[in-house]
Amino acid sequence: MNWLDQRTVDALSGAGTLARALPGFQPRQGQIDMATAVSRTLQAGGQLVVEAGTGTGKTYAYLVPVLLSGHRALVSTATKALQDQLFSRDIPRLVEALGLPIRVALLKGRSNYLCLHRMEQARHSPESAQPGAQQALAKIETWSQSTRSGDMAELTGLDERSSLWSLVTSTRDNCLGSNCPRYRACHVNLARKEAMAADVVVINHHLFFADMAVRESGVAELLPTVRVTVFDEAHQLNEIGVNFLGEQLSTVHLHELVRDTLATGLQLARGLVDWQSLTAQLEKSARDWRLAAGHHRGSVSLRWNGPCPEGVDSDQWMAALGRVTEALKDMKTGLETVSELAPDFVRLVDRCRDLVQRATLFADSPKPDGVRWAEVTAQLRVMESPLDIAQAFSGLMSPRSSYPSDPKSLDVVQADQGVGHRAWIFTSATLGDEPTLRWFTAPCGLSAAEVMQVGSPFDYAQQSALYVPTHLPRPGEAGHTLGVARLVMEALSILGGRTLVLTTTLNAMRSIGEQLNAHADGTFEVLVQGESPKRRLMERFRQGGGQGDAQGRRGCVLVASASFWEGFDVPGDALQLVVIDKLPFPPPGDPLFEARSRRTIQQGNNAFVDLALPEAAISLKQGAGRLIRNESDRGILVVCDNRLVEKPYGRRLLRSLPQMRRLEDHAAFQAALSQLTRDATSF
Repeated sequence: MNWLDQRTVDALSGAGTLARALPGFQPRQGQIDMATAVSRTLQAGGQLVVEAGTGTGKTYAYLVPVLLSGHRALVSTATKALQDQLFSRDIPRLVEALGLPIRVALLKGRSNYLCLHRMEQARHSPESAQPGAQQALAKIETWSQSTRSGDMAELTGLDERSSLWSLVTSTRDNCLGSNCPRYRACHVNLARKEAMAADVVVINHHLFFADMAVRESGVAELLPTVRVTVFDEAHQLNEIGVNFLGEQLSTVHLHELVRDTLATGLQLARGLVDWQSLTAQLEKSARDWRLAAGHHRGSVSLRWNGPCPEGVDSDQWMAALGRVTEALKDMKTGLETVSELAPDFVRLVDRCRDLVQRATLFADSPKPDGVRWAEVTAQLRVMESPLDIAQAFSGLMSPRSSYPSDPKSLDVVQADQGVGHRAWIFTSATLGDEPTLRWFTAPCGLSAAEVMQVGSPFDYAQQSALYVPTHLPRPGEAGHTLGVARLVMEALSILGGRTLVLTTTLNAMRSIGEQLNAHADGTFEVLVQGESPKRRLMERFRQGGGQGDAQGRRGCVLVASASFWEGFDVPGDALQLVVIDKLPFPPPGDPLFEARSRRTIQQGNNAFVDLALPEAAISLKQGAGRLIRNESDRGILVVCDNRLVEKPYGRRLLRSLPQMRRLEDHAAFQAALSQLTRDATSF
């Protein structure tokens, strides 16, 4: 065992550095096994993929050897919440406990930082006339005088969905760059400078892939100097990467251009151009383009294999898209006449030019090696992307990667920094449902990676139980969603809350939420995704594990979909029942999944076995993972889909779940619920 392996094991052992320095630290063999594998990869270089079960302590398992190694490192996460946790809590704790002189920096996308120039212009925008806007802007202006980082996460009370958020932050489209009058004080540039000087830089996957696509966030300059790159929550890499490495155009892009052009034109060049006419023309063409996509209820994704999306009138579509292009060209011409007055107009001209190029792309036929589709809601977004990130990502990790945009040749960079021996670590609690983890490695181009699985230290057979209610109607049959709602109501009458309901569709989420609200008796609170920001819902749900609120309610039931299947961490008594409405197979008609299925069939494989089933297993595993978060948790998982026990493929899905004990009938389920309320320790 070499020095790094030895120091890593010593730090994580029962009598080691962390056990002495951190209250509550518990040594875990799985954590030590993962950490030593990371240590070996740091020294030898290459790629390591680790699926680390819930409770392994994977964050410390990769951070301890990375920090001890002394190598410069980039740590990327899937969410800004985990990014903030790593930067503000986990890394500082370890740096102090290990006694290391390490500089750490946090780097987010530019839209997460206050833009001083746009803040100064915000009071002139139409949005500032909305009720409460002036008061909110005053709060932002006051905060701007004291903040050092400009990170909007510091500013409490302003939700990211607020229209004011985009008024006081910048994007790649509207940033003025070095021409900005507040360039020297720019929070984004200051954050990048700190990152370039740091030993460990914490970013997120969105920023990483945005930089691969446009090379403008600073990661391109940072990456060549980094010896170690860690991707936590790596299971999201492929989907995030596909979105960023493709092309897109949306009515949101067009409406934002209208807003910024009108505000800037009236403020800096009033009367020199007919701003009202130009912006009204683009706004109308954007609205007509959306109408050409047809009337749809909710959110739909339309296949696009020909000249226009499926089910859309081709003539109307092409005419509407053509009018968008002409309106953009007219706006560009108008902006060019005043471009010498301010750098704001130069940037608006660039935005018009970029949007014209995108509109022209989508007027042509789709590329044969990718997939194109349209997402239709109240807005319209068209996308064209690769089917996965394998080609882009495997090229990036090649010793002779062309990704770094460094003025020196790559060979010199490698000689200077040892890039040829770079280490790439990928980890998550869910990376596959079989030992090779091919579900993750194949689309990410990691065919040469070392693969490792570390089991959870939790005793699931003692701590949890699984119930599949076979008496409910099958999914898709009339009455299934109502049956799920009634089962939840029955459980709530015993538990008094402490329940998370995960649905596979927004319609089911709304329907179950309405049923629970209609029959709630006041002993618990019903929370439904979308009614409040996610962070607020999570905080309220966690509070339900206490002594109740002023109304005497003992707990909460949260009905949610999509983002709550993962990243929702509620240890303790606040959550003791997780109900999943049906097996989470990919939605029918999803254009990206269909394109991947066609490729799988062309390769001689089975789309259901090799794509749909692994996708469902991963999602089911993630949803089930919300239940048991520490060694003292107790709870029940209910999957309201009898295919899990009746279909042959159900065995594979069951194997993907933790080894919970089975509740064979409804009486056993009721008894287990009652036992939870009496004495969780003897559950």
